[in-house]
Amino acid sequence: MRMNKMLIDENSSIFEALVKLNDIRDISRLILFVIDADQKVVGSLTDGDIRRSLAVDKDIHKAVKEICFRNFAYELEKPGFIDLKKYRQKNIKILPILDEFKQISRIVDLEKTKALLPLECMIMAGGRGKRLSPLTDTVPKPMLKLGNKPIIEHNIDRLISFGIKKIYISVKYLGEQIEEYFGNGSSKGIEIEYVWEDKFLGTAGALSLVSEFNTDHVLLMNSDLFTNVDFEDLYLSLISKGADMAVASTEYKVDIPYAVFETSDSEVCNFKEKPSYVYHSNAGIYILKKELIDRIPKDKFYDITDLMDAIVASKLKLIHNPIIGFWIDIGKPIDYKQAQDFIKHIEE
Repeated sequence: MRMNKMLIDENSSIFEALVKLNDIRDISRLILFVIDADQKVVGSLTDGDIRRSLAVDKDIHKAVKEICFRNFAYELEKPGFIDLKKYRQKNIKILPILDEFKQISRIVDLEKTKALLPLECMIMAGGRGKRLSPLTDTVPKPMLKLGNKPIIEHNIDRLISFGIKKIYISVKYLGEQIEEYFGNGSSKGIEIEYVWEDKFLGTAGALSLVSEFNTDHVLLMNSDLFTNVDFEDLYLSLISKGADMAVASTEYKVDIPYAVFETSDSEVCNFKEKPSYVYHSNAGIYILKKELIDRIPKDKFYDITDLMDAIVASKLKLIHNPIIGFWIDIGKPIDYKQAQDFIKHIEE
């Protein structure tokens, strides 16, 4: 949806507004934003506003400035986090973001946008995927199809739904296919840059190849995940707890089929019959302060767990945040089959 299609001059007639409303597609509510001669937004206009006016005097030539809603909801453009929850509570579907001159900066469809996170993201997509051979002999693992689109596209689309507009993709093995498929990201309304690894740099090394991230925090994730992780919850957990890095976690349950003894030397002090233990495991999704990237050696193999070790050793704050939803790490054929079966029964 081009933004100018949702703007109408205040001196335009109700008839002209109806024509514009009829031309709106792919948005959750039929609405226009009324602008004055300085392009300043002065009100909103819905089909309901028009119906109420026509019910009174049937004047289809009346100027829209006479009937628009001037106490409309909006947010001012700012670099930090914008909380959308309060607008959802008021059942607002479309939220205009205005600049300092009260001109339209962007329009947010709250039915399609879950959050507006102030994050840039890097997706790690350079691996060989040997365990999925022969499927990955001619296709990079992130480009294997799940439903009607590649694995990595599910992740990109979810990132977009959380307001992320700049994505770096780290590529190596058959990365040309990924670059050809997504291009510069303009078809999805975002910006994509490709970080080419001359050699494998581990799960975090490619971060050092980006000259400068433009957000205070960076989201890093593996490309071969299929998940409905809540990126906003992960981000807010990081901020509210004053952490330097947050790791999304998934539960891993271990069932012991025997009684487990608690002992002192050879004496049994207590025992548990067939206990189960739940562990929180690394889910391959991270948000970290931008300055932590300076700790990553340039152009050298470096795993994200190396950075996590350094954070703990430096007495910085590392937290985990459980994923409440589904999460599949597509590393083996059985995982890929599980994800293919699972996607048939869900709607994103």
